[in-house]
Amino acid sequence: MASKSQRGKNEPPPVIVKKVTVVAAAGHHGGAWKVAYADFVTAMMAFFLLLWLLGATSEKQRKGIADYFTPTLVKLREESAGANGLLGGASITDVDNYPNRGGQTGTQAITIPRDTTGGPKEGAGRIKRMERMQERLAKRVEASPTLKRISRQVRMVDTTEGVRIDLVDDADFSMFRLGTTVLTPDASELLRAIAATVSPEAGGLMVRGHTDALQWRPGVQANNWSLSAGRAEATRQALIRSGVGESRFQRIEGVADRELLVKNDPADPRNRRISIVVAN
Repeated sequence: MASKSQRGKNEPPPVIVKKVTVVAAAGHHGGAWKVAYADFVTAMMAFFLLLWLLGATSEKQRKGIADYFTPTLVKLREESAGANGLLGGASITDVDNYPNRGGQTGTQAITIPRDTTGGPKEGAGRIKRMERMQERLAKRVEASPTLKRISRQVRMVDTTEGVRIDLVDDADFSMFRLGTTVLTPDASELLRAIAATVSPEAGGLMVRGHTDALQWRPGVQANNWSLSAGRAEATRQALIRSGVGESRFQRIEGVADRELLVKNDPADPRNRRISIVVAN
């Protein structure tokens, strides 16, 4: 029988497990703060660069930069035909529908570049001129049942070129007989009223013809370009017969269907229209 000392010698030595915990040095929390700090410094650099640009450029230059990033705003304004209704339209000084929603409600230092000529009186004169034209035409409309019926086809808007009068077709009214440059009787009466409206005002006249995008039948020796130009010329001649001086016309244009009023429906009759601009 083995003794206790012999049994102890045959047993394996005990296993000792030692756990070592590494504690990071005080104040060190990894590298995440470096990324956040770099983002902060970059944002501050961009902010101070923006401040420098605002201080180093003129109002005209800043407006040019803004227009570069929003190149369609002027086009939207000038291609607009205004709202529906009698002489429905918009002045260039009205609050607009553009994404900035700012309209012309800012301060004078922002809305008027420092190196421009003219001033508030010049803009006020343009507005008064359009108001005079609206009142003059409204009197003619009130005196004629025919013009009352088609008055919604007349829209007036102040643009950078001048006051533009749009005579717009729709499903119930057409300025010209289908596919021709022959004015309808209603359109002839309307143009006599337009002539009386623009004759007392100074400034040259520009006439632009527009068509829809409907295609001509095969074999017909005509197209929307010649049709729109011919309708612009027919309008010019009608205005001259109604007392507008021939020398006032600066140009006539036919743009076919390249400047659609209803862009999502090129065949819409409202795309057929005549635009008469009384230049500034």
